[in-house]
Amino acid sequence: MNRRGFLRGAGVAGTIGFAGCLERLGFEEQSAWRDPPLVEDRPEAVYVPASRETMGSYGTGSDGEYAVALSYTFPHRFWTVAGDETNRVTVGADDTMHLMCTVWDPETDTVLPVEVELEVLQDGTSVDRPTAWPMLSQRMGFHYGDNVQLPDEGEYTARIRVGPLGATPTGAFEGRFESARTFEIDFEYARSDINDLEFEEIDYDDRGRGGALELMNHGEHATGDDDRSHSDGANHSDGANHSDGGSHRDDGHHDVGHPPTSRGPTVDELEGEHLGTESSADAAISVLRTEVDRLLESGDSAASAGADSGPDTDTSTYLAIFTRTPHNDVILPLMSLSIQVERDDTVVHEGPLRETLDHEFGHHYGIGVGGLESGDRLLVSVDSHPQLARHDGYETAFFEFDDVVFPG
Repeated sequence: MNRRGFLRGAGVAGTIGFAGCLERLGFEEQSAWRDPPLVEDRPEAVYVPASRETMGSYGTGSDGEYAVALSYTFPHRFWTVAGDETNRVTVGADDTMHLMCTVWDPETDTVLPVEVELEVLQDGTSVDRPTAWPMLSQRMGFHYGDNVQLPDEGEYTARIRVGPLGATPTGAFEGRFESARTFEIDFEYARSDINDLEFEEIDYDDRGRGGALELMNHGEHATGDDDRSHSDGANHSDGANHSDGGSHRDDGHHDVGHPPTSRGPTVDELEGEHLGTESSADAAISVLRTEVDRLLESGDSAASAGADSGPDTDTSTYLAIFTRTPHNDVILPLMSLSIQVERDDTVVHEGPLRETLDHEFGHHYGIGVGGLESGDRLLVSVDSHPQLARHDGYETAFFEFDDVVFPG
């Protein structure tokens, strides 16, 4: 069901009297999605929202170091997070669309938690500077986005500044993503493209229950098994401009394909011993014990940066802690975690974890510790919840964390 169909079924009477005034009619079309249904009595956990919709693509850009995709959907309400404060952002009458960016490494197809700035220009003049909030949605996963206001239909350019990486890079990522790059993606905004996107209300009995909508596969478009997953009227070949502060122009020779999902690698399949997965604030927290050399070297740095090793100073074991959403295994970056290792009621190691990105282990929080012994007790604490904006279905989860305990 597209937005025009939704209007016919839910609000045609509201447009009577405005026929013949296209500008006013456009306002009424936008008002239909200003307040989509919101689940009542929402749990403090991930839940199935009351509606879902598709998205469209405006294209991609890459310089070989970074790849970026620009996509759009209806204007959205969402909740921003700053420290312990949350703020609900509602859709305004002048909001044109929800503009989204995904940033990834084209060599390994790994989504990158980086700094992102976004500006929209028309004929070289800035018309909007939305905040590229790092955020979570159940269909898009981890991405950057905001509602934008465009003056009219026509041709625009999105100027997207990405980088540097916000986590410590290891393995194939070491020495990369240290500087920012700027990309320019040209697109044409037409109101009909927004209105033709699919919109579907979730059955009343299903909305609000524990669970999540299926994570979107960006390779599925209008001809995929699930036509609702992606409405794509754009060319995904890389015709974008990019620069590293100068006027370098890219002629589109970097074919990066579709952006990957932000689902993390399966912990059980990684090298090491999986010590278990626990739930706190409805996030899945997993601990992996490993002795991979490159991670141990990174863990040594993390330990020396603030950990109190106690009587055991040998960092012969690396602990990787993975924080994910339940159901879809989406990474949860921008958190602060710490760990305490207890042995015979004595703390033998404690300290903060370092947010890390590895080409094999993906996004995690890690530290090097002394050789663990049978009977050791690992206590993982979340010192700061994910500083991520959230769409419907995630806005009540990942806040009130309890410590979780694992065997050594």
